[in-house]
Amino acid sequence: MMTYFSQTIEDSEIRHITSNSYIHPIVKYGKRGFDLIFSLCALVILSPVLVCVAIAIKVDSKGPVFYLQTRSGQDKLFTIIKFRSMHTDAEKAGKALLAVKGDPRITPVGRFLRKTRLDEVPQFVNIIRGDMSLIGPRPERPELTSEIEKKMPFFSERTYHVLPGITGLAQTKQSYLDSVNNIGQKLAFDHAYSLAITNPGNWLKTDLSILIKTVLTVVKCNG
Repeated sequence: MMTYFSQTIEDSEIRHITSNSYIHPIVKYGKRGFDLIFSLCALVILSPVLVCVAIAIKVDSKGPVFYLQTRSGQDKLFTIIKFRSMHTDAEKAGKALLAVKGDPRITPVGRFLRKTRLDEVPQFVNIIRGDMSLIGPRPERPELTSEIEKKMPFFSERTYHVLPGITGLAQTKQSYLDSVNNIGQKLAFDHAYSLAITNPGNWLKTDLSILIKTVLTVVKCNG
């Protein structure tokens, strides 16, 4: 799929897809308005749950409640905020690693948090700050992005003028990836999302579909 995608779209076309003028102003400001309202309401409504999650993390394993990490965003780096779901020595070798299914580095509470996506909730703060959107390409670590770029050209361009999201088209289609070699389809989904939100009608239909699928994933604990 990725081979077909890269062979059939010229460099200039990809730049055109990701340019500001390609996304309708209603989509740009509509997404931002919805992001702010949804994030503020979610943090208020879920506040009792978040307190319980914080206590569970502290009881389950040693280390901080929150996990801070540098991620690549819309033409910039930012610090992402998540509930810690791994042991504090998860990368003691000093090398960035992608999560895999059944990852032994994940704590018991962390496994539940990932299945329900509750580990992602603190990222609503990132949305309020303007670092992220509710829906968009998943933000990756800059060191992993550099590695992926060597195999997948235009990987970084998937977030040009499109904020990275807590959930998105690729996130609802795929689970945690365990290898750089499996990123090709994810890249195609991310660029497809940029195409899908170019006008208000498609944006509403696409984001609503992704939001419904995300809610079902959370309810079914299929994260």
